[in-house]
Amino acid sequence: MNLDGFSYEQGPIRPPSEAASLLIRATRNCPWNRCAFCHCYRGSAFELRPVEEIKKDIDTVRNSADELREISWELGESGRISKVVLSHLWRNEHLYGTSVRTIAAWLYYGGESVFLQDANSIIMKTADIAAVLRYIRERLPTVTRITSYGRSKTAAKKSVEEYRVLREAGLTRIHIGLESGGDRILAFMNKGVTAADHIEGGKRIVESGISLSEYIMPGLGGSRWTEEHARETARVINAINPDFVRIRSLQVAPGTALSRFVEEKRFEMLSDDGVVKEIRLFIECLDGVKSTIVSDHILNLLEEVEGTMPADREKMCAVIDRYLALPEVDREVFRLGRRRGMFSRLDDLEDDSTRGTLRRVVDTYRENDPGGLERDLRRIMEHYI
Repeated sequence: MNLDGFSYEQGPIRPPSEAASLLIRATRNCPWNRCAFCHCYRGSAFELRPVEEIKKDIDTVRNSADELREISWELGESGRISKVVLSHLWRNEHLYGTSVRTIAAWLYYGGESVFLQDANSIIMKTADIAAVLRYIRERLPTVTRITSYGRSKTAAKKSVEEYRVLREAGLTRIHIGLESGGDRILAFMNKGVTAADHIEGGKRIVESGISLSEYIMPGLGGSRWTEEHARETARVINAINPDFVRIRSLQVAPGTALSRFVEEKRFEMLSDDGVVKEIRLFIECLDGVKSTIVSDHILNLLEEVEGTMPADREKMCAVIDRYLALPEVDREVFRLGRRRGMFSRLDDLEDDSTRGTLRRVVDTYRENDPGGLERDLRRIMEHYI
């Protein structure tokens, strides 16, 4: 059976927590697209996709899913999208396009979650989003969870009642890039929002009962505003009390306005240790929230700084303190191991073999190329943006 004709439109990115989600592109690109640190949508115009066009993509997913289940029966898998079915699809790529294989992977992981792309799909008219949400639930009955990106500026323009309409239609979570709660930092980065916008938009979503995930960017204040960045971001989070706070440490992408600021010495990046200290201050300043802090990205040095406030505050700070108490050379060994994907937790330093290998690399840098380790670690990090 040839399913190469089953294709639908997908955007470029989604949150790491949506790795198992089906991607449905409701809008194209970003309506703001001017943040100094962002490179994702450069040169691409924002567009609202017509609802009927989105529905056709949903129909394509449904039809493809039905055909995939037929293939499963033919392979003796009783309609399940199993490893046997996936292996068949990947062995016969010439018969099955990328969209089909993507849908198959989604079904393999349960077919329960959908993420609406691109950067700010809540900018659509509330009635249009609701129509899309209802159609997803009608045509894809296994779906139990639908999420989307949104901007605080847009979020603050919708009423609580509108969000309740969206929740009833099926929207379960909104992901927002808060980045910072400091107005000077937001202005410097041309974020296009204020702390007040963040608070107003976030509070409306929380009040509606839709789950809210706010993304913060340690390091965004650089060395100049690091304390202000930590304290003001915590102040905004305290006012919102979102369900999740996701940490995305800053990495300056080549070709962005921020990379030019660095070259012009208008912005001085924090060291890894400086970012870790800033995260600790942010956690210390959280007050009255029950948010869950998540560190689910390789850009974050200390992946295990996770927990739910306030119960896990001391545990998270203890991880940071343990790292900062390490001798400098051990911190360099851990950083190298983390950036190369060899370490994820501080306990990984107890693997004598891996630690010894990395220590020799660090010693070579120290002897032959002072400063080279920092340069190469940043190069590695660029591949994770």
